[in-house]
Amino acid sequence: PRRLSAAFREHLRLLGLRDFPCGLGSWNKSRFGACTSPSGQEEDEDLPLSEESPQALMELLRDQHSPWAPPPGCSPQDQQLRDVAVQAPQLVSGTRVLQVFRSLRIVGKDVEEVDEDLLQLQHLEELILCANQISRVTSANLPRTLKVLELCCNAVADLQELCSQPPPQLQHLGLGYNRLCGPSQDEYLTADFWPNLISLDLSFNNLTELLELVYQLSSLQKLRVLVLQGNPLALIPAYRGFVVDGLPQLSVLDDIHIEPDERNQFHGLARQPELIRSEAQVVVSIGKIKGVPDPSTLQELEVDTKAAAITYSYCVTYEF
Repeated sequence: PRRLSAAFREHLRLLGLRDFPCGLGSWNKSRFGACTSPSGQEEDEDLPLSEESPQALMELLRDQHSPWAPPPGCSPQDQQLRDVAVQAPQLVSGTRVLQVFRSLRIVGKDVEEVDEDLLQLQHLEELILCANQISRVTSANLPRTLKVLELCCNAVADLQELCSQPPPQLQHLGLGYNRLCGPSQDEYLTADFWPNLISLDLSFNNLTELLELVYQLSSLQKLRVLVLQGNPLALIPAYRGFVVDGLPQLSVLDDIHIEPDERNQFHGLARQPELIRSEAQVVVSIGKIKGVPDPSTLQELEVDTKAAAITYSYCVTYEF
């Protein structure tokens, strides 16, 4: 399986922190520290022809038409690292660069495993791993400093390993577009595992038990933002009202702010679970179907005709 550490090394290579115009090469005046005159002003007059001032090197990094412009998908922190690699290259040389990372974004790189090498990023606060092929995350391999973990569009079906030693300060957990099924995973969505969680995205999974899920989420007293749309439980007619009343700490549900009038409207609904029906109704309208005969164009046979009758039948299947 493709490990996160391999994708990270490739990410570092693309940033070119050790290559011109970054790094400690002979082209960079800042590798020796600024030379100053007796008056305290920096001297550039005697700069060797083979060296460039940090200002000139920075212009090469920031010019969009430069061969050394930021690579596609470069995050703001990646750009800051490249700036540091010009202005103070000694800070990102060797293994020191691992201590500089606060945010890491590895998106769409076919990562399957979050391995223990991630622990080398001892100050990491944000980890974005969207659109990979991750099916499980071992929390022992996550830095304890992590505050944001985004796993949208992966294949996570079980939260047990993620909750064995979860980062204690995590504030956002993104699990949208995964394979979570209820109610077996609901027990891992409590304050016992995520005491500081403020934002939780569970959209487009296969969560079905609204009553049980709201009961578990009610322990997350700091939770303010919740996304549940795309789950079967969101088809229940009283879904929004039940969640709004059952989680009074929420400020935003499914990207829609909860207004005081709405909260008053649904007041007391969470204490009436009998109103939550176990079935849902879906109405589907079909516009046009190509490739089959149109029944309206077939001529009706006469009543007393002995000709063979041709019957057409159609079956449409919906998978939820």
